[in-house]
Amino acid sequence: MNIHEEKLRELGLAVIQVETQAVAALAAQINDQFVAACQLMFNCNGRVVVTGMGKSGHIAGKIAATLASTGTPAFFVHPGEASHGDLGMITKQDVVLALSNSGETEEVLTILPIIKRLGVPLIAMTGNPASTMAKFATTHINVGVEQEACPLGLAPTSSTTAALVMGDALAVSLLEARGFTRDDFALSHPGGSLGRRLLLRVSDIMHVNDEVPAVRETALISAALLEMTEKKLGMTAIVDADRQVIGIFTDGDLRRMLGRNLDIHKTAITEVMTPHCAVIPADILAAEAMQIMEQKKINALIVVDEKQRAIGALNMHDLIQAGIV
Repeated sequence: MNIHEEKLRELGLAVIQVETQAVAALAAQINDQFVAACQLMFNCNGRVVVTGMGKSGHIAGKIAATLASTGTPAFFVHPGEASHGDLGMITKQDVVLALSNSGETEEVLTILPIIKRLGVPLIAMTGNPASTMAKFATTHINVGVEQEACPLGLAPTSSTTAALVMGDALAVSLLEARGFTRDDFALSHPGGSLGRRLLLRVSDIMHVNDEVPAVRETALISAALLEMTEKKLGMTAIVDADRQVIGIFTDGDLRRMLGRNLDIHKTAITEVMTPHCAVIPADILAAEAMQIMEQKKINALIVVDEKQRAIGALNMHDLIQAGIV
């Protein structure tokens, strides 16, 4: 059976509209209860233990991951497993964040008395302020929705979206309150391209010592070409007696020089080099070096110390190999 394309578009748009309205309605729930929940998690000396069953459990797992990656130590505990030993993961220093749209999820209700006995604060996130969980909680966040996006009103759709957005609101509010920085974020995301962009510095990937192409300002073009050929970075730094950078000679400079009919064995490199070239310190992020190259439309940079002495070299190929590009 074929469904009309326009009908599919209408159905998809209807879902987005219903869920958009559900999310917009959450603004009214950023109230004293929300603030109290943030304060409980901010002042927690242990970890935020997030729990939920079924679809709420999936959302709870994502909220726990977001909290943990933004400066609030957190982990997910399955409520069914909690009744069979995993409650031992919860300590008196923790805070529990429990999710249930109905607020009556049996597996969650079963562990609430133990949480109460431990004296652990409970933040309940439900769609029913009159529910058992809401009444049991230290503070309750209402994430109720008028309707699910599912036309049958059965599959959790708007309700799970609302819970997810509220979890993000909690995590980002705590991130700001803690003064969590990009460097802090990078430390919990060392893997993949994100970690590389936030952690990798020029000093980690630059060429150093004998790998750095450099010739004196008294050198001839022929010597510079030999240095470029040997070091294979497509450029060479031009330095003075103290290795302070006074210019650079690149493949681009070489192409421009060809039309001048110069004698490479008699002409000084200073006549064809690019003076006042871009240089970078070793401690900046490799991603920043890439931005400089893109802005200036160049393929290589000389790395200098605080006295502008050449200590390293970097080209676009190095950034590609490091996974920055």
